[in-house]
Amino acid sequence: MSEPREFDELTTPEPPDDEQAVKPFLEHLEDLRFMLIKMVSTLLVGMILSFAFARQLLTAIIWPLQRVTGDAKPFLRTLEVTGGFALAMKLALYAGLVLVMPFLLYYLAEFILPALTKREKQLLFPSFAAGALLFLAGAALSYFFVIPAGLKFFIDYNNYLGISSEWTIDNYVAFVSHMLLAFGVCFELPMVVLLLAKLGIVSATFLRTKRPYVVVLIMIVAAFITPTTDPFNMAMLAVPMALLFEVCIWITWWMERKEKRAASD
Repeated sequence: MSEPREFDELTTPEPPDDEQAVKPFLEHLEDLRFMLIKMVSTLLVGMILSFAFARQLLTAIIWPLQRVTGDAKPFLRTLEVTGGFALAMKLALYAGLVLVMPFLLYYLAEFILPALTKREKQLLFPSFAAGALLFLAGAALSYFFVIPAGLKFFIDYNNYLGISSEWTIDNYVAFVSHMLLAFGVCFELPMVVLLLAKLGIVSATFLRTKRPYVVVLIMIVAAFITPTTDPFNMAMLAVPMALLFEVCIWITWWMERKEKRAASD
């Protein structure tokens, strides 16, 4: 005969299996909700701070056109009564997002860190720092060289066709913002490649064999992103990206060699 069970065991009901399975998922959703609330609140603070400097932000965005023409005012118009205020709100969103991006990345890392291995956690923050520097480098290249060259090309070509160059301020800001974002994102390529190499997903040999295809892909991306179709502007994006990819191959080779030496010791 089986031994009698204790009174507490008989009177205390065991939680159903489905509730035990659902509880961790609900806690995960609660963490996700809290992370989103922190992100949205931080973004709102960044937008409010940026809105106070909307005039200075607009001056900075107009600078490439000012550099090309000497006087940007005749080229920019607004066709709506609320155009200026709407533009200030858009600038506040863009600038606020850039301003608080480190905090947003920190909140995201805080959310996903428990699911990462120790090795992946060690790579996370250096990758964020390197990615931020590469993004700034790409945006600076676009701001100081590519955008002014593109604006000059379009103004000169409009003059050749006998067309007066007068743009809406919304269109101009969208053009500059998209160019800055596109160049910044393209310069993230080395960080992605090195991160994949560090995790053992790609190797130096693999990168060398795929070099011709990557170069062709870089040229295609440069052709779509750059504002003009002339080889000079395409090369201003394609050449740095190709050089950065080549640097990634050598860094990957060096990391593999270092790991082999450490394993042999």
